[in-house]
Amino acid sequence: MSTEQHAASAAEEIVPDTKDWTWVLERPCPDCGLNTPAVVREEVAGMIRANAEGWLAVLGGEEDGLRLRPEPAVWSPLEYACHVRDVFRLFHVRLNLMLDEDGPLFPNWDQDETAVAGRYGEQRPDVVAGELAEAAQTLAAAFEAVAGEQWLRTGDRSDGARFTVESFSRYLIHDPVHHLSDVTGERV
Repeated sequence: MSTEQHAASAAEEIVPDTKDWTWVLERPCPDCGLNTPAVVREEVAGMIRANAEGWLAVLGGEEDGLRLRPEPAVWSPLEYACHVRDVFRLFHVRLNLMLDEDGPLFPNWDQDETAVAGRYGEQRPDVVAGELAEAAQTLAAAFEAVAGEQWLRTGDRSDGARFTVESFSRYLIHDPVHHLSDVTGERV
């Protein structure tokens, strides 16, 4: 396939991910190597910041290479970075809901629809880098502020998955770690 055929376009050929990834709360991920059940909740903020640094290194690469998909149905590094930025933003909103409301139901979020609407493959890597760093810092600071009984507060996804702030923190960190591994090929 030519380079042009692998150029990222958010609308082309991505197979929606319909897996329930909550299993990562029960056992290590065989793909990225993160042992999510062993993650210490107080370390999540630092893990978010470290992950963001990894993404900034990726986004500092050759711009044309950032837009290339390794396969037509696999996101490019830029598309993954946009997704991680948006995950950090979404989880900040959801964390605040859990801390401010009793047992909130999270609004649905279709990551694939967001990628298409946001034209992930057409965004500027330097802008994405700044936005990702800011979103990571905001979310990390929010997790650092969680204390005591707040870790036990709950929130529910529309599919019935229930999280405490603690399990939510561990569930969250798997996503950006896994996707950085997808892009770099490095396991944790």
